[in-house]
Amino acid sequence: MAQNPDPTLKLTTSKGVTRTLDDWTTMFHLCLVILPPRPEAAVFVPVAERIFKVFGDADCRTAFCVVGNEFIARGVLGDAEDRYLTFVDPDSAFVKSLGLTRLPAFVHLRQDTSVVAAAEAWRPAEWQRVAREVAKAMAWSAPEIPRPGDPPSSPGWAV
Repeated sequence: MAQNPDPTLKLTTSKGVTRTLDDWTTMFHLCLVILPPRPEAAVFVPVAERIFKVFGDADCRTAFCVVGNEFIARGVLGDAEDRYLTFVDPDSAFVKSLGLTRLPAFVHLRQDTSVVAAAEAWRPAEWQRVAREVAKAMAWSAPEIPRPGDPPSSPGWAV
């Protein structure tokens, strides 16, 4: 079960910008799709992009987080790494701070870095619940999860 992460934990983007989690959430909520360091996780990129398109103009910051370094993030995300804010988590410190045990995950953090909602593994109904929580907090519409073409439900991968 997800827990509030350490707000002083440093997060680095795939472009090399490092700030504390508290700094990344100063202005906006954070809406994260967290992926494991596996090429197979690329099937979740279209799902995340659909979520990001809906919430892109809302008062939240959407981003990927890939467990691994910049090279691994690029391998999992492909060209999407150029289009979206991407955090790298080479030692899994951020994922462990969140208390996550299965990936992929969809996590919504408030500006105070507390967890609003989280879904672990690929359980579309749980991801829809998180999307509705983001939409409620942002007074925004929610993306539809799942949609035709999305991967079937799966337990994902252990952290």
